[in-house]
Amino acid sequence: MRIILVRHGHPNYEKDCLTPLGHKHAAAAALRLKDEGIQKIYSSTCGRAMETAQHTADLLGLTVTGMDGFRELNWDPTDGQPLLLNGHPWDTADWMVAHGESLLDPDWATKPPFDRNIVVGSVQKVWDTADEWLLSLGYRREGLYYRVEDPKYHTVALFGHGGETAALLSHLFNIPFPFFCSAMGPDYTGIIVLTLPDKADVPVPVRFELMNDVKHIQGLRAENVFDH
Repeated sequence: MRIILVRHGHPNYEKDCLTPLGHKHAAAAALRLKDEGIQKIYSSTCGRAMETAQHTADLLGLTVTGMDGFRELNWDPTDGQPLLLNGHPWDTADWMVAHGESLLDPDWATKPPFDRNIVVGSVQKVWDTADEWLLSLGYRREGLYYRVEDPKYHTVALFGHGGETAALLSHLFNIPFPFFCSAMGPDYTGIIVLTLPDKADVPVPVRFELMNDVKHIQGLRAENVFDH
């Protein structure tokens, strides 16, 4: 099975919708995706993601299935006290790099600077949703990997967000969340393709086929692409 991850187009965050530029991004992404053989479309239920997904759904004659568990991450203190860099996970990961701290600590969620941040719970929600979703698609989590049971589709697409995608990849690849906050920064409608085998007798890993393809929006780039 192929899983195509797509970030939303340029948004109006206050209204949680796409801007006119965002609709251009989404239309370009739909044309880019039209020959990928997508059979099922899923999306975060945030407006900016749903609107992006709808462009591809309309082109392919499909419907969009909303998933609350893949909404964008939230960050704030758990105790009301100020957080480093207001708890923004990307800025926090960059701060860790600047101060020589490891992004690969498996105990990242229980240590500063993330230990008092509600983003930990948001990340866990994405992880739980990912396993429920993959189970519905025919792949059962078994330890660190996935048991192939009864794949339902050859190719599906999931439209979401930068932070949610970082959380999803951290779970699928068993790499701490801060690493993906620093190592990846998908542009608007950046496309990531993952693969899982259709048959196997043992648990299998998820593999990258493509990472952050944005050729379809050349000439349609925007500033401040890594905020939400």
